[in-house]
Amino acid sequence: MQQTYTITQNKILSRVFLGLCASLVTAGAGVVVGTRLPYGLTAILWLVEIGMIVYAMFRQATRAIGYPFVFAFTFISGMTLSYAILSYASVFGMTLVLKALAVTAGAFLVASIVASRTSMDFSFLGGFLMIGTLALLLMGLVAMFTGFSSAASLIYAYLGVAIFIGYVLFDVNRLAQYGVAEQHVPWMVLSLYLDFINLFLFILRLMGIMSGGSDRR
Repeated sequence: MQQTYTITQNKILSRVFLGLCASLVTAGAGVVVGTRLPYGLTAILWLVEIGMIVYAMFRQATRAIGYPFVFAFTFISGMTLSYAILSYASVFGMTLVLKALAVTAGAFLVASIVASRTSMDFSFLGGFLMIGTLALLLMGLVAMFTGFSSAASLIYAYLGVAIFIGYVLFDVNRLAQYGVAEQHVPWMVLSLYLDFINLFLFILRLMGIMSGGSDRR
């Protein structure tokens, strides 16, 4: 029975991470398309992206989302992400962006391996992550009106990196410990995609600050 459970869990994990890889490729295609869009349209797509996240959260409570929704979302997400990428590339060069992507992939991989292979249950992180996310949102709102000092900007970036590494640990560990119904695999793919992208943005922000510039998003 234990062996069957392990095989099933490994199968689900494989499906989720294959879906994640496909969603990142789809987002990459969206980035390419997004570089050719005017900023006004990108801003509209950003609102669409937020609306899709809210819709997915409410729909998930009654009916699972499917892969078409996930890939549509990640493509739009890639288009909106292109603005941040171009902003950093114009100031620091594309090399910094690629380094940030490599660091993100490495951190995500290490955190995923730790979370999936440890016997520790990381569900206790949930409350801390919620508080940390609210702190990030509050700091972001304050910064919209007052701006960030150099120290506050650095703290914000480090906090964001720590929180989204925490989300990777939390989500992958929950998946490994408790599994997920097959119809909810697309939702887990979307959750891990958001973990990856947000981690990438905060690492990019941090590397930009450490390179002597201000954050761009």
